[in-house]
Amino acid sequence: MSRNQALDILRQYIKNENLFRHALAVEAVMKKLCQHFGEEKNLEKWMLAGLLHDMDWEITKDHPEQHAQKAAEILEKEGYDPEIIRAIKVHNHTLGLPLETLMEKTLFCAEELTGLITACALVNPEKLSGVKISSVLKKFKEPAFAKGVNREIISRSQELIGLSVEELVKLSVEAMMEIKDRLGL
Repeated sequence: MSRNQALDILRQYIKNENLFRHALAVEAVMKKLCQHFGEEKNLEKWMLAGLLHDMDWEITKDHPEQHAQKAAEILEKEGYDPEIIRAIKVHNHTLGLPLETLMEKTLFCAEELTGLITACALVNPEKLSGVKISSVLKKFKEPAFAKGVNREIISRSQELIGLSVEELVKLSVEAMMEIKDRLGL
């Protein structure tokens, strides 16, 4: 499946522009991290997993236990790669599925972090251009800031993907900067 086909599916299910931008941010971060880990042969899979990971959020938001399950059903019918579908399913930590591949573990950690970076950009007068790694790390330690962001998941980056939180923040900010205009940041 091509990126354009994925965007078409995403637009069918995501009407909220902020959620759509979140998908673009996660796609960009997954691309950057895929390249960082030398997994370029799987670049398209990583990017599509990032792009489509929350495609069912608007239909499952009141039932978190169904999140990612509905996406998996839709993507299976569309013929998506099982590795992409599994990465999307396991990113929902409430399902308790084991994280197995590097792509799954990366999506699990990176997806949460984009929300924190976006929140930092929204309170910065220069938006994303003014966001410093140190400011994200400071806000990471403030649970009242962007309180919907699960910091415990981000904290597992060292254990799961071998990157410190600081390294993950740096790579994620760089990735989001590359598409800041599309993110409205």
